[in-house]
Amino acid sequence: MGQEQFRSESDSLGEVNVPAGAYWGAQTQRALENFNVSGLLFPRNLIYALAIIKQSAATVNRQLDLLPDEFASAVIEAAAELASGDLDRYMPVDIFQTGSGTSTNMNANEVIANRANEMLGYPMGGNKPVHPNDHVNKGQSSNDVIPSAIHIAAFMSLERDLCPGLDSLASMLEEKAREFHHIIKSGRTHLQDATPIRLGQEVGGYANMVRRSIKRIEHTFEHLQELPLGGTAVGTGINTHPEFARKTIAIINRLTGLTLTEANNHFEAQGARDAWVEVSGALKTTAVSLMKIADDIRWLGSGPRNGLGELELPAVQPGSSIMPGKLNPVIPESLIQVCAQVMGNDLTITLGGQWGQFELNAMMPVMGYNLLQSIRILSNGVRMFANKCCAGLKVNEGVCRQSLERNLALATSLAPHIGYDRAADIAKQAYESGKTVRDIAKKSLDFSPEELEKILDPEQMV
Repeated sequence: MGQEQFRSESDSLGEVNVPAGAYWGAQTQRALENFNVSGLLFPRNLIYALAIIKQSAATVNRQLDLLPDEFASAVIEAAAELASGDLDRYMPVDIFQTGSGTSTNMNANEVIANRANEMLGYPMGGNKPVHPNDHVNKGQSSNDVIPSAIHIAAFMSLERDLCPGLDSLASMLEEKAREFHHIIKSGRTHLQDATPIRLGQEVGGYANMVRRSIKRIEHTFEHLQELPLGGTAVGTGINTHPEFARKTIAIINRLTGLTLTEANNHFEAQGARDAWVEVSGALKTTAVSLMKIADDIRWLGSGPRNGLGELELPAVQPGSSIMPGKLNPVIPESLIQVCAQVMGNDLTITLGGQWGQFELNAMMPVMGYNLLQSIRILSNGVRMFANKCCAGLKVNEGVCRQSLERNLALATSLAPHIGYDRAADIAKQAYESGKTVRDIAKKSLDFSPEELEKILDPEQMV
């Protein structure tokens, strides 16, 4: 293999060697050398949002006669290529970088500038005639562009991926609740037998948890839709046209189909990342709900012969490398791990939200990465759980009937007729003798068979 070729570029710190075929420039190269930390990169939706901002900004700067038409056209076309994903390999900066995300903003500026210059017939690396700062970044700062890009990516993913996925899961659980409504089974509290419940009621509770999660997430949209764009360095809007933000956001909305607005207070919008903390809190609550639902279904399907065995989960893959025929609740377990990751991400986002000294938050890259990851893995995990687990749930009616009849908590329905203490004694006798509450009640109480049947009828208890 031949030795890799480099070109020499310079910035305010001096010269640096950049791979000859790379569209990035000196500042990106320095970031690659300085921040060789994790190999974690911003996701596709963040790069898309960043490119859409650059494309829209160039359009507006041309309208405002701040950017020559030839330069603007080349920048718009280059930014569109970046938005499409064609240039993603040239966005290699690690998320553990400068807390403002400047390295990623400059990465985009350099890639777009070099590609624009190439379109205009000029070589890469000279920053001429299109300059990454003077032209691509005109009217902008990393301090307002990076948070705006994360707002766009998060809002788009929540509105188009996670919330529809949760809606599908809720609908599926509601359908199962109707399907299972006639099944009466033992309730459980403290992992101990409790009074009867309809399986449909239990599953309907899960569906409502998911519905409430959607409402919590949608409640955060008002603040997530506000973009800091236009505040530039510290919120004052220095070096940008008064109409830049409003006009640029209008074009972003047209290109994305979103409903974004300019922040009503740029100092709050740049000094704090409270909207991200709010969204992450809603995602954490959603994860808590989903973990409870997945774990309940995992328990209800335990067995098949020495567990609860009330539900039968779809068989999607062999469960053991050593035990033939074993099937495990792999889909709920996958979702449970997703939920744990989201909860961990929330801690980082919460700490990051507190790291906003004066006019700028200095933990934006890791906060943004975690937020977008939480949305993405929840979206994928929810659809997996709905389609590969919930859709195929079946009930073992015989197991439900048998466990219900042996349930000592049936004595609860005797208490209004014979008192708590006497009912407790019947439950104790049933437990010690291995008989049912019904068996002991028939021998110990003076009720007629019809009266006792009515009192101990599970239909009357649910």
